[in-house]
Amino acid sequence: MSHLRIIAIVCTAQVLAQIGAFAIPALLPTFIADWNLTGTEAGWIIGAFYASYTLTVPVLVSLTDRMDPKRIYLGAVTLTAVAALGYATLADGFWSACAFRLLAGVGWAGTYMPGLKALSDFVEGPQQSRGVALHAASVGVSGAASFIVASTIASWFGWRWGIAFGGLCAVAAFILMATMLPSRKPKPPEGKQAALLDFRPVLKNRSALAYSLGYCFHTWEMNALRAWVVTFLTFALMTSGGETILLAPAAIATALSLAGVWASVSGNEVARKIGRRRYIIIVMICSMVVAAVIGFSSAVSYELAAGLCIVYGILIWADSSSLTAGTVGSALPGQRGATMAVHSTLGYSGGFVGPLAIGLILDLAGGESAFAWGIAFAHIAAVMALGLLAIIVLRPKDLAGDKAGN
Repeated sequence: MSHLRIIAIVCTAQVLAQIGAFAIPALLPTFIADWNLTGTEAGWIIGAFYASYTLTVPVLVSLTDRMDPKRIYLGAVTLTAVAALGYATLADGFWSACAFRLLAGVGWAGTYMPGLKALSDFVEGPQQSRGVALHAASVGVSGAASFIVASTIASWFGWRWGIAFGGLCAVAAFILMATMLPSRKPKPPEGKQAALLDFRPVLKNRSALAYSLGYCFHTWEMNALRAWVVTFLTFALMTSGGETILLAPAAIATALSLAGVWASVSGNEVARKIGRRRYIIIVMICSMVVAAVIGFSSAVSYELAAGLCIVYGILIWADSSSLTAGTVGSALPGQRGATMAVHSTLGYSGGFVGPLAIGLILDLAGGESAFAWGIAFAHIAAVMALGLLAIIVLRPKDLAGDKAGN
């Protein structure tokens, strides 16, 4: 089967599996109002997804070195469907919402990186980083659409149908992968294979570790923005008078995510031309600058806040594919699954803490205000400095097809 067809099958399945990925953040203001949630509780509902993801992804992704990733994907996408449909029909408050979010995180752990592993097993060589970028783009497009899709369906039929739609699409993803993707046995490792959760050989790979550490802090800021952007812009809109026609918060969330998809794919191409490490350093510095000021913009105008959110989204996603492709390309033969497991675990550890940290800071600052939002987003700039330090100190290598950087 051709590389192009494999990429098309996996990417289409990922679009279907993740079309409901950010339905909960898109509807978060509704849950906060209806269930009388604090900022910390809202952060936990978002963060529970990433907590279960982080705990289960090392096992599920490591297993892809030992068994066909397709089998793992099919089981996990079933959980994705169950979690979305269960939330839509049964969730009625903080605890039930968290329970279904935990289940959804396990489903994501077995679909995102195992799906990428399935793709990268078939597509190798210089074209692999482009395949990784297209995979990231498919997930990004689906995630972007999930904001406006969930918001629109909820406005017509209620929030439960807005959530249920994603579950039905996950069922379609199962059917596509089950019937169209070929099965494939994993390649044997070079030398003796390490124990299932023995990540010591991966942690000795300085290049892969550097990209994964950068991804940890990248995902911290990415998930913090995606989780809270609709709530932040709703606050900014109310502060500015509460009226808008073309710039509704959910529409801005979709726009910034779509712009981020373009930035992610384009960013990988730029990284190939100027050097991957150099490119990532430049992007991280720029995103830190925007993070330091974006929250305070709600005191100026809604339009400024919305514009900065789009700029910030572009900067956040600009190095997403470059970091993941760097990790995949740095993996040693027979260790790709384990390397991607470390990458995901580090990445979504940050992804769990980011949304929770925003909610906690808002509560500590006395609730929503321009000052509280300013501090909440500004903390990300300090966190990103650690990711920048990891890239500078560990000096990850460029990949096949990259122009050597300095």
